[in-house]
Amino acid sequence: MTAVISEHIQITPGICGGKPRIAGHRIRVQDIVIAYEHQGMTPDEIVDDYPDISLADIHAALAYYYDHLEEIRQQIRDSEEFVTKMAAQTSSILRQKLKNRHAETN
Repeated sequence: MTAVISEHIQITPGICGGKPRIAGHRIRVQDIVIAYEHQGMTPDEIVDDYPDISLADIHAALAYYYDHLEEIRQQIRDSEEFVTKMAAQTSSILRQKLKNRHAETN
């Protein structure tokens, strides 16, 4: 990792699951990538959403991403799979209320 990127990107075991993140923050590189690629936000718009980080942080995160493309894409896929799995295992409050109401009427 170059000195410039290492000023902006940290990997610390136990923080954000050991995933690369903006130095001094809990904003992961993958969070920046999702905003940029999946939501179509510009770096300036991302800074507006995360005012505690700089435009240089955003660009360093994107540079890190392009240097570690498959690793970050896999982290994004893993996160999406985890969310899907948790959603399938967790009943919503509304669903539980409807189930209880149905049980009471039968």
